[in-house]
Amino acid sequence: MIYTCTLNPSVDYVVHVKEFDLGGLNRTSFDTKHPGGKGINVSRVLHRLGLESTALGYTGGFTGQYIKDILEHEGTKTAFVEVNEDTRINIKLKADEETEINGQGPTLTEENLQALYQQFSSLEEGDFVVLAGSIPSSAPKDIYVTLTKLAREKGARVVVDTSGKDLLDIVKEGPFFIKPNHHELGELFDVSIQTAEEAVPYARKLMDMGAENVIVSMAGQGSLLVTKDNVYRANVPKGELENSVGAGDSLVAGFLASYVKDGDFAKALQVGAATGSATAFSIELCTKDHMESLLPQIHVTGMDE
Repeated sequence: MIYTCTLNPSVDYVVHVKEFDLGGLNRTSFDTKHPGGKGINVSRVLHRLGLESTALGYTGGFTGQYIKDILEHEGTKTAFVEVNEDTRINIKLKADEETEINGQGPTLTEENLQALYQQFSSLEEGDFVVLAGSIPSSAPKDIYVTLTKLAREKGARVVVDTSGKDLLDIVKEGPFFIKPNHHELGELFDVSIQTAEEAVPYARKLMDMGAENVIVSMAGQGSLLVTKDNVYRANVPKGELENSVGAGDSLVAGFLASYVKDGDFAKALQVGAATGSATAFSIELCTKDHMESLLPQIHVTGMDE
């Protein structure tokens, strides 16, 4: 089974206005709402690619119920821990400029934390768990470390997609793979990384610290996969950028979907690159058909270190 964990999900309310009048009355020209959160995005894309997953994390109130309803309507199983306060709403205002207003999220109690820990203690060998997104301010700073330990003790493989130097503590627990972008990778070691060649030695450092594999997304330069035995590089297909939100999550979903099926790292990187690009070239998360249409454009090659 594949599980995703989103500790601080949201309802993303995207509002379009032709001209935004600060302090005045504004009327929308178009608006949408959808479940937000990196782990939730991974689950939604996995389902579109034909794989089942169960979404874990925390939800509360009418906004939390909305997230569960949408996911279950789409076919994704949910097992969220219910909290007392409402799941947050994030506002994305699109006008001449784009403005974001993100909610803080509910306060997590010790009871809430223990409930999630119990779920992780019920994982089984061979399961995959994706830990993705930010950590709520009311949660322990090292909660990802704790969750990774619990999963690894049960023989589950852990995928981590988060940023910040806390990642250096998480890699010590042996995640299956982590996915920083090149800026995040540089921040971990206080260096500037601009090229794939510069990224590889620092990906290797993360592996020396405990990570089994490292994927580095390089924006317009494509993506890298560094494994124990090889370094692979995937190019970016041709297309027009429509929406970068969820592209990294889609890469994780595509990589995982392919790897679970075939166990082939190079093929998984190709599918992950196609899936991430399909989302970047779409208004919303990608479809399987769009991903498959991009696959022939993506070539995975080995790199000399």
